[in-house]
Amino acid sequence: MMPAMSATSALILLLHISLQLLLIVRVLLRPYRDPAARIAWTVVVATLPFIGITAYVLLGEVSIGRRRMARLARIQQQLPPLPALERTWPELPLPADQAQLFHVGQSISGFAPCSGNQAQLLADSNAVIDSMVADIDAARSHVHLLFYIWLPDHNGSKIAQALMRAAARGVHCRALADDVGSRDLLHSPLWQQMQAAGVHLAVALPVGNPLLRPFSGRIDLRDHRKIVVIDHFTGYCGSQNCADPEFRIKPRFAPWVDAVIRICGPVVQQNQRLFATDWMLACQEDLGPLLAAAPPPPLATDGPPLLAQAIGTGPTARHSAMPELFVALMYSARRQLTITTPYYVPNEALQSALCAAAQRGVATTLLLPARNDSLVVSAASRSYYAELLDAGVVIAEFHGGLLHSKLMTVDEDICLIGSANLDRRSFELNYENNLLCHSRELTASLRARQQAYLTHCSLVSPAEVAAWPLWRRLWNNTVAMLGPLL
Repeated sequence: MMPAMSATSALILLLHISLQLLLIVRVLLRPYRDPAARIAWTVVVATLPFIGITAYVLLGEVSIGRRRMARLARIQQQLPPLPALERTWPELPLPADQAQLFHVGQSISGFAPCSGNQAQLLADSNAVIDSMVADIDAARSHVHLLFYIWLPDHNGSKIAQALMRAAARGVHCRALADDVGSRDLLHSPLWQQMQAAGVHLAVALPVGNPLLRPFSGRIDLRDHRKIVVIDHFTGYCGSQNCADPEFRIKPRFAPWVDAVIRICGPVVQQNQRLFATDWMLACQEDLGPLLAAAPPPPLATDGPPLLAQAIGTGPTARHSAMPELFVALMYSARRQLTITTPYYVPNEALQSALCAAAQRGVATTLLLPARNDSLVVSAASRSYYAELLDAGVVIAEFHGGLLHSKLMTVDEDICLIGSANLDRRSFELNYENNLLCHSRELTASLRARQQAYLTHCSLVSPAEVAAWPLWRRLWNNTVAMLGPLL
């Protein structure tokens, strides 16, 4: 006979079942969760004693914590309205279907597209650092930097030294680094040296006590943005972290291959506001007076104006903001759509939009790294290959290092560049910043860069995917199935 259950054991079991039921009810009532995620979390909580409950507490909800949310709301009210940077919508030199893309962008961050900008795609990662150092050395008022990963390596030290030189001559230098991505720098002597030299430093989304952190928000919500603003007017936007391309914390995947533009003009103030919001969330300094300054005038250009719009997303932005923009861009394509991303783990809407582009005759290409630094993401990405190939999407795998660029070119004159990947982490968990641009010249430059990537790629064929062994397909699909849990 089975021994009778003790009163204590029965009470523990009852409490556990009650907690399971409460969590399942919360899963079912939680807003902005797709049905697949509800089903997955219900199964995990119901079938995995203790582990399922712990997993949901740590990873089940996207929240930076009530205190941070309240503080962010106060910051948004405290900051002055962004000065009008552009003409009214009816005067934009865009066809109606392209203007709608910028309406989507404005609905996310509140920034209107503005013209009078100039942009240059920089040659490579080292050229980006050299250009940043030159601009910091020429700064007169302020320098603002935000990086997800900032390493105390050669390039990271060059930027730090430039900031210290600028601070010594009276330039207000503010540098913000993510607590997880930049932990090597934060615990290095270089961070202390910058602080001693007068560079104002702050840590984005500090983890604190990792055992207590889950009770005040998810520990893996990170500030993945890459923002550089110099004197209101000069900025950088792209995929590159502040590090050597050899990326010595993950050397076997090197070099990291990135794309960054240097942009001048009124749109830089929009990235300035994104930086100010993150800075004020991390420390007590009020940057409102700086944002209230008169915006720089538009640049006079001989050719067509470069229309640009900053788009900042994150766990406190509108739900599914970034995938909505990606999907809108995909459906707007009429002739050509080329996407470069290191991480492809789409939601259903994005996968359908990409397939639909190819099925309606758009030349659709997806560039991914052949070797990914995340085995999980690599497996999940490849679970989508068969459907993409059947729809006519060209899948190209890059062999010249880890392709880390995040680019989208649409037809001849629309492009998107920034920090966001096409994966659920960028969609829901990371703070990201991108620039949506209307410019034939910039789009041509980015597309030429994508074509250069293609020379180092091998094309994935339907026959190759069909020949994958059973164990590999099982692994890929199992990993992808877990995507809604993140």
